[in-house]
Amino acid sequence: MVRVLVSAAALVMAPGAAFAAAGPDGASLSVLWAVPFAGLLLSIAILPLAAPALWHHHYGKIALGWALAVIVPYAVLFGPGTAVVVFWHVMAAEYIPFLILIGALFTIAGGVYVKGNLHGSPKTNTALLAVGTGIASITGTTGAAMLLIRPVLRANDERVHNAHVVVFFIFLVANIGGSLTPLGDPPLFLGFLKGVDFFWPTVHLLAPMLLITATLLVAFYLLDSWFYHRDEAFKARFDPTPDSPLAIEGKANIVLLFGVVLAVLMSGIWKPGIAWDVLGTEIELQGLARDAILVGLAALSLKITPAHCREANAFSWGPILEVAKLFFGIFATIVPVIAMLRAGTDGAFAGIVSAVTRPDGTPDPTMYFWLTGALSSFLDNAPTYLVFFNTAGGDPAQLMGPLAGTLAAISAGAVFMGANTYIGNAPNFMVKAVAEESGVKMPSFFGYMLWSGVFLIPCFVLVTFVFFR
Repeated sequence: MVRVLVSAAALVMAPGAAFAAAGPDGASLSVLWAVPFAGLLLSIAILPLAAPALWHHHYGKIALGWALAVIVPYAVLFGPGTAVVVFWHVMAAEYIPFLILIGALFTIAGGVYVKGNLHGSPKTNTALLAVGTGIASITGTTGAAMLLIRPVLRANDERVHNAHVVVFFIFLVANIGGSLTPLGDPPLFLGFLKGVDFFWPTVHLLAPMLLITATLLVAFYLLDSWFYHRDEAFKARFDPTPDSPLAIEGKANIVLLFGVVLAVLMSGIWKPGIAWDVLGTEIELQGLARDAILVGLAALSLKITPAHCREANAFSWGPILEVAKLFFGIFATIVPVIAMLRAGTDGAFAGIVSAVTRPDGTPDPTMYFWLTGALSSFLDNAPTYLVFFNTAGGDPAQLMGPLAGTLAAISAGAVFMGANTYIGNAPNFMVKAVAEESGVKMPSFFGYMLWSGVFLIPCFVLVTFVFFR
């Protein structure tokens, strides 16, 4: 009976041979194939509020259930073997490398203990956010976020109102700061692999990045000053981590972080031309070597880092496990959504694709910025970047030359607007999880979006008028 129901649902969702062994044919897919992805997003948004106990204990099972809502109908329609080929490709080419990279950065950065404690005044907090934003394009947004989130939390642990500090930390350190190099954020790394010059984002995104960063830092300083000077309860509250001079322990992990940077850079430059076909997915030697090095660096960090460094950081595997489980569901359910976007005007999302083209046939940077950003807020920003990169022609020489404004809009939209939601970029969820483990009452999914709507959207409007018209 269950098989009959699943088969019927699958036939409604995709009448005809909508999927091929190489992947979904987006032009043939019904919009109903996007329901599991939407269901997962709504689960992430609603269940922590409506059923917190259920979500806390079973969020992994819920994510898996939504993933199976795509995988099972596919297997029924086209056979288990074809399903294995298609979804293995997503896991091997995207999810596993993604998880290895953020896992390595999380593990290594978690071994750097910034000993001592600063006083979380508005000036100090603003300086910490500025430093984190500045290093994010070197260490990656995940590395910078995991390196600094605990010192920021300790600096503000006696304050009654401190969630806003973490929110702006996500805006700047976990997202916008990673916009200047391919090492900063996955979308730019994918562009690098496609042929975009390493320093192209530095040249073309520096000005919009500085404008947004300066605007947000000023807004944060004013807001933090308001909370700081008007919170009488804070002034009388005991500080669990009294102020003390700063010192760094676990310094070897800083060297390992640069090893991560070099491994990622190597995989984009070294092209030995050696690859293996594994269940229809091409596994290239440089990617395999990169992942092996990253795993090795993470293992080395665990071995050589003094135990007290991780204990002092309150290091746990909870945040990375949460990201792993939820993003497994996101990567699986996103497959038909991305396929429909790639189908362009022949797919169910034809209106979105048509919106980025002017009547004369030229690309519209304003629409590329906003649509890439809007989708990156809810979809994974790396494949979204690729969709619009290809929609704009996919030729790196053209996109870096006559269409430089379009590529800048796509790049900025993918990186900047990943800050709009908790799921727009993986470090967002990790920072949220670490903050909540430390006792910070973070905004809900929609509550966070209210913060981003008030502070980020006006910045994006300003950047549009200055740079992307």
